[in-house]
Amino acid sequence: MSQSEINAEWQPVARPLNSKDLKTLILSSLGGTLEFYDFVIYALYIDTIVKPLFLPHTLSPLTLDLFAWGIFAAGYLVRPVGGIIMAHFGDKVGRKRMFTLSVAMMALPTFIIGILPTYETIGIVAPLLLLLMRMLQGAAIGGEMPGAWVFIAEHTPKQRYGLGVGTLTSGITGGILLGFFVTIIIDLYFTNQNILDYAWRIPFIIGGIFGVISVYLRKFLSETPIFKELAARKALEKSIPVVTVLKKHKTACLIVALLTWSLSTAIMVGILITPGRIVGGMYHFANLDWRIGGCIAALTLSIGCVIAGWLDDKLGTAKTVIITWGGLAVVSIYFYSSLTADISLTKLYSIWAVFGLFIGSIAMTPIIGTRTFPPAIRYSGLSFSYNLAYALFSAITPTLTIYLLSPDHLLGEFSYLGAGIYISAVALLAVVVGFTSLAQNGWQNKSDH
Repeated sequence: MSQSEINAEWQPVARPLNSKDLKTLILSSLGGTLEFYDFVIYALYIDTIVKPLFLPHTLSPLTLDLFAWGIFAAGYLVRPVGGIIMAHFGDKVGRKRMFTLSVAMMALPTFIIGILPTYETIGIVAPLLLLLMRMLQGAAIGGEMPGAWVFIAEHTPKQRYGLGVGTLTSGITGGILLGFFVTIIIDLYFTNQNILDYAWRIPFIIGGIFGVISVYLRKFLSETPIFKELAARKALEKSIPVVTVLKKHKTACLIVALLTWSLSTAIMVGILITPGRIVGGMYHFANLDWRIGGCIAALTLSIGCVIAGWLDDKLGTAKTVIITWGGLAVVSIYFYSSLTADISLTKLYSIWAVFGLFIGSIAMTPIIGTRTFPPAIRYSGLSFSYNLAYALFSAITPTLTIYLLSPDHLLGEFSYLGAGIYISAVALLAVVVGFTSLAQNGWQNKSDH
């Protein structure tokens, strides 16, 4: 089989899903859930733990916000480094090895965060150590998510490609649901003082244990058939994969980067910033109330990812991006315009559920992104463009969101819509990108060469 013939079969042939496919999908999704839980648990504790325990009390509220979310963003800034290194070896020595290494690298810093001394004990060293652990987590997840998407894309039959990648994305985002669930349990069983004293450590220590479980689960996975074929035919990329990506696949990189902007904004603003910072901070809902709302949104987000993948298989990319990303553009404006301090919890949870469902459109980013690169450099191409874009946009998104929500700035009296307008804008951008030929037809469209 020639290189071109191997590349032509960028996906396993159309066939029914078998038990091995289902095992691969379940184990990969569960591992992604546990690893993403480790990464996002920090965001759920920014206001209640990070600010009071790890930062100086003398800072102004705005400065506290910027420093706390800055440490969060630091985890994204180092993602390209971890992603490029692990993707390089993923294209050279195998997807499975790097897939397993990434989760092992996540477990240790998560556990260490759970036992870190606070600012009161060791002063400025405390936030610096927290920053270092976040950076190590970022390097780990930089290899995890692109690696997981490539792993499943190269295992799943053609006619179930969208559903496979969408289901995996659902599993990964399930880590957010797990994070909300664990913090709700902590809130219910411990007093606020108990949480500040010691109970905040429990979710991070549990996360470290989850990481060990994930490493164990991934020993049961097998290498992807496409990588095995490339290795058997000695058709692996001979040069440095990322160099080939930059030379020959610039359009694919741009498409993935723009879609990553949409994904990162929807997740960071819609799922991670909105509960505590907007619903809890701006509209003064109790911690338990906004955590339950966030939990509902995370649940429907996971469901939405599966639906988006199923729609892509059934309707094609163009129609699916109109329904998913186009729907999110409308729903985001409706959600934020409906928020008031006296909105009933029933209505709040109902519109939050719909909002979360449409955020499931994020599954279209890996569905489109994975198909834009040929197999020999797929891991490196997706990882480089995805992680670099995520680092860039996640670095500016918290600050930009806080700016848009301020009544003294750009939107004036409509500042309460700031987050919704931002999400809506990038959702419409994703619709436009979804109509490009490369996004719909994949890397075999020669315009990218």
